Amino acid sequence: MNRNRRLSLQLAAVALAAASVAGTAHAQGALDTIKAAGTVKIAVPTDYPPYGFVGLDLKPQGLDIAMAQLVADKLGVKLQLVPVISANRIPYLQTGQVQLVISTLGKNAERMKVIDFTHAYSPFFQAVYAPKSLPVKSFADLGGKTIAVAKGAMEEQELTKVGPSTMNFKRYEDQAASTAAFVAGQTQVIATSVSNAGLMMQKNPQLGAEFKLLIKDSPNFIGVAKGEDALRAKVNDIILAARKDGTLDAMAQKWLGRPAGDLPLTE
Repeated sequence: MNRNRRLSLQLAAVALAAASVAGTAHAQGALDTIKAAGTVKIAVPTDYPPYGFVGLDLKPQGLDIAMAQLVADKLGVKLQLVPVISANRIPYLQTGQVQLVISTLGKNAERMKVIDFTHAYSPFFQAVYAPKSLPVKSFADLGGKTIAVAKGAMEEQELTKVGPSTMNFKRYEDQAASTAAFVAGQTQVIATSVSNAGLMMQKNPQLGAEFKLLIKDSPNFIGVAKGEDALRAKVNDIILAARKDGTLDAMAQKWLGRPAGDLPLTE
């Protein structure tokens, strides 16, 4: 066998070995990679109270941060938080920069084409908020109350269906303006999303505002890359256990002011 022939065979063997290693790594899957590395990389929000934000101690906190820590603890690995925004959270998952997305991610048909979802882990909702001193225990209690809403917002449309005709809506150009009006005491009540309310209450603790009534639910799910069924199944087990032992309810109560409740399960 001449020298060139031997060299060709050696190169072919090296290429075959490299392909085998790559195939094994690919077949290994995200769950095995996490266990081997001892770390799970999870995309989280850091500017979206009360789900994820930087606290006064400059450390990330919020419901999504707590959920990410729970998943890491139950997997028995360290947590590496990867800050994301709405626009890049799914691309980060698709390109392998993270293994999970826990970032107020709602499930819809378009997203289901490109990533998979676990069971829901927390509520995301629109609600009625008012000072603790204002008794509002039912929609009937909104009769005669002034309610700040953004023009054309879903909150007003849904409230009109369930509340009394004597509700007095004060309509503002956007959520920021309606929030500013409520903070300034121009209305007694505000109807808004939990994320906006969370930011409002964080910045204005003197208001003593609290969750009063649920308007509409649209829960959050954990995003998993397509084909990572072992990881998705494991995270689903973690969610189901946390749901059963009350952990999800406790986290939601702490950060959102209401229990998680009966969240939807994936197939």
